[in-house]
Amino acid sequence: MNQHSPVVPEILPHRSLEGGNVSLAPFSEELFEHAVAEGGGSLCDLCPDTKGLIWLSPHGAEELGAIMTAHPQIEWLQLPWAGVDAFASVLADLAAQPEDSRPVVTSAKGAYSEPVAEHALALTLATLRELPRKARAAHWQDQRSGLSLFGRHVVVIGAGGVARTFLGLLAPFRARVTVVRRGSDPVPGASSTVGPGDLLSVLPSADVVVVAAAATDQTQHLIGARELAALPPHAVLINIARGSLVDADAVLAAVQVGELFGAGLDVMDPEPFPSDHGLWSQESVVITSHSADTPEMTRPLLAQRVRGNVEAYVARKQLTGVVNPEAGY
Repeated sequence: MNQHSPVVPEILPHRSLEGGNVSLAPFSEELFEHAVAEGGGSLCDLCPDTKGLIWLSPHGAEELGAIMTAHPQIEWLQLPWAGVDAFASVLADLAAQPEDSRPVVTSAKGAYSEPVAEHALALTLATLRELPRKARAAHWQDQRSGLSLFGRHVVVIGAGGVARTFLGLLAPFRARVTVVRRGSDPVPGASSTVGPGDLLSVLPSADVVVVAAAATDQTQHLIGARELAALPPHAVLINIARGSLVDADAVLAAVQVGELFGAGLDVMDPEPFPSDHGLWSQESVVITSHSADTPEMTRPLLAQRVRGNVEAYVARKQLTGVVNPEAGY
């Protein structure tokens, strides 16, 4: 049994909510209908009596925006993913409204942290141990090679649920962990915590870099040619956040000239990633096609988040996974 308790996302304060009927959109599923019922909510079709809206599709920002405009009485919106960049236009519209009267938005942030952190660890070990290259080879290797994770310096970019859960998984490896995050609050399990402005100063001593930050305008290509050049040539790069945070062309150039030992990339930009891109053929790179959290894993976890937030909504308590529309996460 896992000795670490699941990471609970930071509880952000929000305005008081009245409570009321809850609707599912743009479709309904029995699993989530049960979640609403188990949370004590009153489920109804989308109508003028709807006060809480649970959006189950990972897409459809335009449709959702139209619904929010047509139903100004909605005071709570639950989004299905931990990352909310797919609904940036909806968040921008809400950010333009007065904070004390606009709908409270929650996401699934923190809900999927365990499977995604697990995948981050798998990619870290795979790249350090050169599994992509060795798995592709059709002959016995002449030399034994690969790197160990024990005692390494791991730089984790981001301090959300995935990053914090990943730190727990790293604990047995006795790694020295530097967390790069907005704000100066220390992160439990990290050896040190620094701000984004210090990223370049910590990269030269990094053995592993794990990207686990939110996708915003400020994090576009957070890892590019300059950052990769600052890493030692034995370092590996892992991205389980969003593809936009990493410049894929820069990664290709770095591995081709030996500036980067390897990369484990679950997310790419764009997705699906072009099949003719050179990264696919690099023996030191593994791309896992955004499978860190599969529907089989996430559906019950989202249902659990829905159940808990409906229960809190009915009781007029604080909701979990509150999104800041201005910040975009």
